Amino acid sequence: MADEKPPKIKGNKTNADSEDRFPNPRTWMLWALGIFMVVMLFQVGKTANNPTEKIDYATLQGWIRSGIEVTGHIEYPPPNASVMCTITGYRVENGKRVPFSFEDKLDEAQEKELGNAGFQSRDKNTLLMGFLVNLLPILLIFLLIWFVLIRQIRSAGRGAMSFGKSKARVLNKGKNKITFKDVAGVDEACEEVSELVEFLKDPKKFQKLGGRIPKGILMVGAPGTGKTLLAKAIAGEAEAAFFSISGSDFVEMFVGVGASRVRDMFEQARKSTPCLVFIDEIDAVGRSRGHGLGGGNDEREQTLNALLVEMDGFDTQDGIIIIAATNRPDVLDPALLRPGRFDRQLTVNLPDVRGREDILKVHAKKVKLAKVVDLSIIARGTPGFSGAELANLLNEAALLAARTDKKAINMAELEEARDKVRWGRERRSMAMTDEDKKITAWHEAGHALLNVLLKKCHPLHKVTIIPRGQALGATMSLPKEDVLNRQSKEMRETIAMTMAGRIAEEIVTGDVSTGASS
Repeated sequence: MADEKPPKIKGNKTNADSEDRFPNPRTWMLWALGIFMVVMLFQVGKTANNPTEKIDYATLQGWIRSGIEVTGHIEYPPPNASVMCTITGYRVENGKRVPFSFEDKLDEAQEKELGNAGFQSRDKNTLLMGFLVNLLPILLIFLLIWFVLIRQIRSAGRGAMSFGKSKARVLNKGKNKITFKDVAGVDEACEEVSELVEFLKDPKKFQKLGGRIPKGILMVGAPGTGKTLLAKAIAGEAEAAFFSISGSDFVEMFVGVGASRVRDMFEQARKSTPCLVFIDEIDAVGRSRGHGLGGGNDEREQTLNALLVEMDGFDTQDGIIIIAATNRPDVLDPALLRPGRFDRQLTVNLPDVRGREDILKVHAKKVKLAKVVDLSIIARGTPGFSGAELANLLNEAALLAARTDKKAINMAELEEARDKVRWGRERRSMAMTDEDKKITAWHEAGHALLNVLLKKCHPLHKVTIIPRGQALGATMSLPKEDVLNRQSKEMRETIAMTMAGRIAEEIVTGDVSTGASS
């Protein structure tokens, strides 16, 4: 069976077990022996470099009386022992330090005399104590090496073993506050996925009638149309866990890593059912197999095979729904698109004029607009804009208003932001001669005149001779609705309005310029 665990083989250790094991006892013994030898060599070298001179008490007394600098320690035995003590120290004679030591029975007067010479009393120092004192710095260095180097090596080993772990980002039920109210301009797509929300809330409602919810939904649309936002809204409405990952996160240079990540991601998803798994840019891993050199990329094909098995392998009652997004459905593998894996393809189109106005209203809640602002005018002037571009437009308007120290965003900032996003920033510093400005003015006047006179042209909105982008001037018209079909008469009048600028130049100056080259 697929869930049956492989039998354990004696003598083999798993990576997790070997990863957390302590070093071999033989290694510990070698470390201890090495440290002991280093300490003993240090002690022998210290003794060899500092030979001790044996003296008697009379010699020491003579040094003190002659004014030779004498410093050292009086070491006493433990309590209730003999009064014999050991005196060790050194004398400074002719700028050189000469160590000495002797044992004697001292009375109080002698101790007082020696104390004045710079001697201090301390307990008797044993060989073990001296060994430990010299061993302490080496132990500290060893511990430092252990914590800095060994732990880094072990953590690096754990990082190497985590290649096969999933990189999916989990958005829990309590953190996901996005609902269908935050999604605008894609009403049909919201209605299409609303039954997914009902299934996640009450799966038994569908199972009683024998129906099964689609295992996967493929969202197809241009960049910025709100595919990821729609998937988050589904999870937010259903109050389910949301796993988000990009298709490129599966692909690695090591063969088999992507397939392992796919299995790990679905294993995590099964622990959080009901849940949604969102794979963004699935074309990075779901391309058709067999089109590369040598039969294709083995890593990508193994990852795709693992994804196909996981999507068709788990039971529908597990409550895992796969949502993928791409703007290249034509390159996906046919096995990925068959019923049972991605049962539905949901097209998320660019918003129409009403959808753009709704999107602007949603994003306008995050900024401060003036009361005189009419978002419908901005929506009419942004045909072909996606939801992400409309959000960027409002952000640009907010930055323009803040730059001029205004308390709210007015229509002037919104118009400027729209023109900046569509055509580029104004080039007021461009060096134009009066003759160039005159030709540009007559050119744009010709456009504007025929735009007003012809009935099939869209209403005139704005005329300017300030350079913006690659254009020296612009005549802008706003359609009342999105243009879905064009009639022959409308196209002829549009062509006439376009040629009117060139004709105006010829009437006024008797010549034409390259400004009408388009």
